[in-house]
Amino acid sequence: MLYIRLNEDRGHANHGWLDTHLTFSFANYYDPAHMGFRSLRVINEDFIAPGMGFGTHPHQDMEILSYVLNGELGHKDSLGSGGVIRHGEVQFMSAGTGIRHSEANPSATETTHMLQIWLLPNRKGLDPKYEQKAFPIENQPNRLHLIASRDGRSGSFLIRSDAEVHAGKLDAGTTVDQQLTGNRGWVQVAAGDVNVNGKTLHAGDGLAIDGEAFIQIEALTNAELLFFDLG
Repeated sequence: MLYIRLNEDRGHANHGWLDTHLTFSFANYYDPAHMGFRSLRVINEDFIAPGMGFGTHPHQDMEILSYVLNGELGHKDSLGSGGVIRHGEVQFMSAGTGIRHSEANPSATETTHMLQIWLLPNRKGLDPKYEQKAFPIENQPNRLHLIASRDGRSGSFLIRSDAEVHAGKLDAGTTVDQQLTGNRGWVQVAAGDVNVNGKTLHAGDGLAIDGEAFIQIEALTNAELLFFDLG
């Protein structure tokens, strides 16, 4: 089964400083038909105005990835961690027993465009942790880079969730083949147009995969996407 979650069908809220598009139910957007998929709970596409951001707030028992598409994202948390990430860098926060953090756009002129991703943990009550890493997504296109995994292999984040996360930029005409470990997954298109097993997806679209052992991704234009292997 392949099910397309269309860009235009997502939840949407514009708070002035934050323009957000919500793949799954989140905050004031509630759709009982879209509460997540397997361990994938949140994909929010956020546009954060210059100099603005999320004030300090708590999280608990959630695995959180911040993936910047354009601009910069600053971070501070109760562990004493802090830094700025840009495209090609990914931020990982395992909330565990509890963490407080803030995220903001440090630029005075440029909008931050990012994906906020939440994954349900497979264990609760663990120590919180924070990491950020650079991945060669820009310099090594036309492949999917493993950015988060259950075992931390190949330099990926070690996440405590039944999921593995890949990201890549593809040139038009490129084809990438990807095995699924358990026949279930999700593709989220961040930019451009792709075809996945005969389904055409555009920027902002998602694709739920259930019962497929293999997918073939063809870039119809220059594209950027994330693939979640959800067991």
